[in-house]
Amino acid sequence: MINILITGSNGQLGSEIKDIINHNISSIDNDMFFFTDRSLLDISNKKSVEDFVTKNSINVIVNCAAYTAVDKAEEDITSAQIINHKAVQYLAEISKDNDIKLIHISTDYVFDGKNYKPYKEEDCTNPQNVYGQTKLDSEKAMIEINPANSIIIRTSWVYSSFGNNFVKTMLKLGKQKEELGVIFDQVGTPTYAKDLAKTIINIIPKLQNTQVELYHYTNEGVLSWYDFAKEIMKMAKLPCKINPIETYQYPTPALRPHYSVLNKSKIKNEFNISIPYWKDGLDECLRSLGERR
Repeated sequence: MINILITGSNGQLGSEIKDIINHNISSIDNDMFFFTDRSLLDISNKKSVEDFVTKNSINVIVNCAAYTAVDKAEEDITSAQIINHKAVQYLAEISKDNDIKLIHISTDYVFDGKNYKPYKEEDCTNPQNVYGQTKLDSEKAMIEINPANSIIIRTSWVYSSFGNNFVKTMLKLGKQKEELGVIFDQVGTPTYAKDLAKTIINIIPKLQNTQVELYHYTNEGVLSWYDFAKEIMKMAKLPCKINPIETYQYPTPALRPHYSVLNKSKIKNEFNISIPYWKDGLDECLRSLGERR
């Protein structure tokens, strides 16, 4: 039996992992999961984490905790750095000292979005906002500390039946408005958090690496936010008209990458996994929300 700590368990990804475990549809049997949020375990307090992992004999940490308020991070730099960078540094140090596997979740925002083909793990990073920079800082810290059997998974456009996200926002607005303008010149791939959660659970026993490894994971396919919104309305049978707009027509404090497609060959090949198409993930999410028509 192994003891697995899930941080940020009330977020989208953490909630999906918890749901999978609670419904016994995991490939990991007889293992103990410890689901924590900030009220139960402050990962920016190194001693608290050390005490927790010692007391509960933790073997694996899956870090789903993050400061994800991308626009707010432009002003609240200190908080973003503490949660996204320093806390990960502490987790990596503790993992190395205690021979713990660490899975850390990062983001497509470490790239500048100026590529013309899907980003590979080894491509040059160049974050365009504070959030992306703090996540890149966490990657660098973890790689430098180098806890054995540990990995970083970059993902993008995450949504879920839990928490707040683009899908839920579109469903809400689609019921309130006759038409909406949605950005069409930002391209990427949505990630259904449940699909990523299943992958994480399945690869935990397979982690055997001496150097921290980087992987990319999203659902399959390529689309814009406009295309995503159109499909949400179509599947939910909402009459709201979606109009394409350009990024400059919807200014935000933080710059977003125009191209965020990630190459997933490495994780698929090394762990022999199959990744669902983005429409299949959306279909399942809408069904779980009772919004599929």
